[in-house]
Amino acid sequence: MGDEQLQFHEMGLDDRLLKAVADLGWSRPTLIQEKAIPLALEGKDLLAKARTGSGKTAAYAIPVIQRILTSKQSVREQDVRALILVPTKELGLQVQTMIRQLTMFCSRDVRVANISSKADLSAQRPILMEKPDVVVGTPSRVLAHLSAQNLVLHSSLEMLVVDEADLIFSFGFEADLKNVSCHLPKIYQSFLMSATLTEDVQALKELLLHNPVILKLQGSQLPDSSQLQQYGIKCEEEDKFLLIYTLLKLRLIQGKTLVFVGEVERCYRLKLFLEQFGIPACVLNSELPIHSRCHIITQFNQGFYDYIIATDEQCLADPAAAAGKQKKKKKVSEKGGRGKDKEYGVSRGVDFQNVSNVINFDFPPTVNSYIHRVGRTARADNPGSALSFISHTELEKLSEVEEALAGDKADSVLKPYEFKMEEIEGFRYRCRDAMRSVTKQAVKEARLKEIKQELLNSEKLKTYFEDNPRDLQLLRHDKDLHPAVIKPHLKNIPEYLVPATLRGTMHPLSAKRRRWREKPKAEGVVKGSFKNIQGKNPLRSFRYIGGRNRKGEAGKS
Repeated sequence: MGDEQLQFHEMGLDDRLLKAVADLGWSRPTLIQEKAIPLALEGKDLLAKARTGSGKTAAYAIPVIQRILTSKQSVREQDVRALILVPTKELGLQVQTMIRQLTMFCSRDVRVANISSKADLSAQRPILMEKPDVVVGTPSRVLAHLSAQNLVLHSSLEMLVVDEADLIFSFGFEADLKNVSCHLPKIYQSFLMSATLTEDVQALKELLLHNPVILKLQGSQLPDSSQLQQYGIKCEEEDKFLLIYTLLKLRLIQGKTLVFVGEVERCYRLKLFLEQFGIPACVLNSELPIHSRCHIITQFNQGFYDYIIATDEQCLADPAAAAGKQKKKKKVSEKGGRGKDKEYGVSRGVDFQNVSNVINFDFPPTVNSYIHRVGRTARADNPGSALSFISHTELEKLSEVEEALAGDKADSVLKPYEFKMEEIEGFRYRCRDAMRSVTKQAVKEARLKEIKQELLNSEKLKTYFEDNPRDLQLLRHDKDLHPAVIKPHLKNIPEYLVPATLRGTMHPLSAKRRRWREKPKAEGVVKGSFKNIQGKNPLRSFRYIGGRNRKGEAGKS
């Protein structure tokens, strides 16, 4: 069957689009792309279910771009031809980036605008007045522009995409989406892309699709055990901090890691705790400005940071509970507190690149939430691992997850993480010492300091960074917040505390330091080592070779 797989060049795509696909390094389409793109190019409506990380964004972006390029051969008039609705701002930015990458060789013919951000409507009006071919936005933002008549769709729209369709209603966009649908023409092509087929998706299908082709690909919602290793370890609150300290400080977990917690307060508590031991980490939550959140994700993908502590908040986990708390949130915001961004979401849709591990520091509250978090690793064909910390109060949630995963595949159930806690008892007093410094007041101060710092970076310096993009690279988000008292001795681990089984192999930092101390100084760096020797100045001959044993070779020029 592998030889019969449909390739990109066999789909009748524009040469400029094929060139962009080749530049992105996509040698062959994923399963969802192979099935969805030809159907979409035939003009059919699609409801596609495929697991996270399977390439759903490109599966709709490629046919959208191809159709715009085809229509522009006969109709030169500039108009908004495609609308892509996303549940979160982060996903909106990611979709815009993907479309720009795919249109790198036809950017004059296909223009894309992302209106997800919370900028003033008047600031985004000039962008929409230019009538970009593709508009990306959240339902609430698109509706606001439609109501202000900045955006007109009823005569020109040809394609509608709802990405992460199972989240649209969860984020409270049901009314907005129904209102948006009133502004659409009678005939248009629709795509619904989702990782799960919930009742919400069925409701969207009735609202937006016309005789759709339903693609249910990859029965399992997560990769199998050959690609994704899932582990669980039962531990209580104090043991969670002890365990994550050991895993990160002794480098028992290698590669880029996402650590998920349940609340913003826990996010900063864990960051301050790790700061005590000199372990840098970024925080990612709904209180940070959108520009900062997107910049953190971009830099993480570029390899600036190894660890992100992210919150997977109530609106993702339990939509009903989130709706019930809406009134309380309004009262808090009226009092002057900074409200959380309801269009925030990093456990779904956002493409964190090359994530090796996901750690559920707090166990996810629902099966969907577990699938969404763990889906950040083992994307495409890359391997990954997921480790969940489970307290006695979370055992019921664990059984729900295992039951759901066992229904998919028998090898998807969480395996016990074989870790001898008694071997790291020597670290317990250090963890307790660090936790005494991480008080409620310290967490509160850290939270305020981070928000103020990120607001400054996001708003005041926005225009400066637009003119000086290199300086933006120097802006880091994993700096120490330091509201808690830092105890310098905690940064280093005495050799005698390291478990005997891990000494030498899993404690590379001390080995590096030892090698560095024993390493003799490079002879070529010593002041005056070559300046007084005629004919051996490397600035003149370009052939200076350091080392006393090779003096005879250095004089040749």
